[in-house]
Amino acid sequence: MLDMALLFGVVFASTLARAASVGVCYGMSANNLPPPSTVVGMLQDNGFNSVRLYAPDSDALGALGGTGISVIVGAPNYVLPDIATSASAAAAWVRANIEAHPSVSFRYLSVGNEVAGSDTQYLVPAMENVYGALAAAGLGHIRVTTAISQATIAVHLPPSAGEFADGDKPFLLPVLQFLERTGAPLLANLYPYFVYTYNPGLMDISFPLFTAPGVVVQDGEYGYQNMFDASVDAVHAAVDRLLGSSGSVGVVVSETGWPSAGGEAASVENARTYNQNLVSHVRKGTPRRPWKVETYLFSMFNENLKEAGVEQNWGLFYPSTDRVYPISFGSK
Repeated sequence: MLDMALLFGVVFASTLARAASVGVCYGMSANNLPPPSTVVGMLQDNGFNSVRLYAPDSDALGALGGTGISVIVGAPNYVLPDIATSASAAAAWVRANIEAHPSVSFRYLSVGNEVAGSDTQYLVPAMENVYGALAAAGLGHIRVTTAISQATIAVHLPPSAGEFADGDKPFLLPVLQFLERTGAPLLANLYPYFVYTYNPGLMDISFPLFTAPGVVVQDGEYGYQNMFDASVDAVHAAVDRLLGSSGSVGVVVSETGWPSAGGEAASVENARTYNQNLVSHVRKGTPRRPWKVETYLFSMFNENLKEAGVEQNWGLFYPSTDRVYPISFGSK
């Protein structure tokens, strides 16, 4: 459980000396955010060594250059038709947005985020073209992947029964085959908050908040005490089931978090409890995979241009740079 001082809002010291055990998503759907140079300073002050950008913002990448902070950068959904149908367009996109920032430590390039509907036809061709463009530029160390929505997962519990929705399997299979061939992980946006709020009566809130006193879901020899672990292992099971293999594609949790206002069970206390417990937990791994789960908190700031309600209240910080609640991001 958390230190009692945190419960009473005592301001904590900087964690500069320790790397954060999670990364953070730096969304920009707001008109009142601090400049990227300030944001990068905040990442450093809080010990974050990895960040996710949803698009290759030149100012943000310029500020991140030379810091050693690992970056997931997104090719936004709207560019997929162009880079899927033209290898030269993909090469131009890579030149303008990746090669132009040689001092940035790019880790993954996410081709699209939660791509759905008719746009899924462009996904693998776009991934192939970007992969080829990076290789041709001598940047083959940057893994090409995509981020899926939690909605693609039809079965979460028990985790061993994890399975993708039937309607999503046709586009996900070639995605997973690409990832298996190239050695890249699948990015998954996972929110125990939504599993809890969209399924009234399914579980006690202690299960998604990491506060259950004991095992809640027994799955064969494995016991699950929190929904995060169950969701991660369910994605692994769904991947293995669709591919017909085991352990061949890794999973990175590219978004997770809890809102501090705007909806059911959305409160400062619940958000702090979920995120602080998550930070402390992810290095331990899941029951089936007891090693650190690469995870990115959503999100850096409350974003005022998003839909009113919970969507505006996922931030760890206000745009003023003040913390929404006290939390320590360092490994324990």
